Amino acid sequence: MNRGVAVKLAGVSYRYHDGTAGLDGVDLVIGAGERIGLIGPNGAGKSTLLLHLNGILRGEGEITVGDLPVTQANLPAVRRCVGLVFQNPDDQLFCSTLRDDVAFGPANLGLPAKEVDRRVAGALDAVGLSEERERNAWHLSFGQKKKAALATVLSLTPGVIALDEPVSNLDPRGRREMVDLLRSVPGTMIIATHQLDVVRALSSRVVILHEGKVAADGPPGAILDDRSLLDRCGLR
Repeated sequence: MNRGVAVKLAGVSYRYHDGTAGLDGVDLVIGAGERIGLIGPNGAGKSTLLLHLNGILRGEGEITVGDLPVTQANLPAVRRCVGLVFQNPDDQLFCSTLRDDVAFGPANLGLPAKEVDRRVAGALDAVGLSEERERNAWHLSFGQKKKAALATVLSLTPGVIALDEPVSNLDPRGRREMVDLLRSVPGTMIIATHQLDVVRALSSRVVILHEGKVAADGPPGAILDDRSLLDRCGLR
C-alpha cells in the first residue's frame, strides 16, 4: 500500500434503488496512519461510504486504496487491504466456533495452517477473547460479539480498518472497553459514528457527512467545538 495515501475518493456518488442520493460527489483523501472520525446524522451516507471502500457498493466516481483502484478486477486485493467491521456483529459471525470465525478470512487467503493459527491467536488475544475461542458466537454477550467481529478483521492484518458504529448498543462499560481497544489498534482507521465523544477520544481528524456530501473536514477540536456547524448538520 502507498505509504502516503491510504484511501482516495474522487467525485463518488451513489443513488439507492428509490433514486435517493446516498453519496453526492464525495472528494476525500485519507493519509496512511490517520484516524478519521466520520460523523453525521442517520442517513448522512456514512455506512454507504464505508461499503464503497471495498466494493460492496459501487457507484460513480473513482476510489483508490493505496495504489489500487477499486475495480471489479482488483476486489480481492482491495479487500485484503480494507477490513470492514459491520455495525451488527451478527452479520460478521457465522461459524460454529469463534476460532473458525476468526480463521475464515486468513484460511480463504490460502495461508498455511500454522500461519492461520498464529493470526487467530493474535487477533483473539488483541481483543481479549482468547479463552472464548471454542465458543459459538451466539453464546457471547453483545459486547463480546463486537470485539469478535473486530478480531475477524484483525486476523487479515489490513492496512485500513473501517468501523461502522463500533459502540452502538453498548452499555457504558462496553463503550469504554471498545474505545480503549480501538486506541490500541495501529494503522489507518475510519470510524463512522454519530457518537461525538467517541470521535473526540479516537480521531486525529474529523469529517462530517451531511446529505451525502462532505460538509466539513478538519481537526477534532475545530469541528466538534463548532456548535453552529454541528447544529446545521443535525449533530446536536
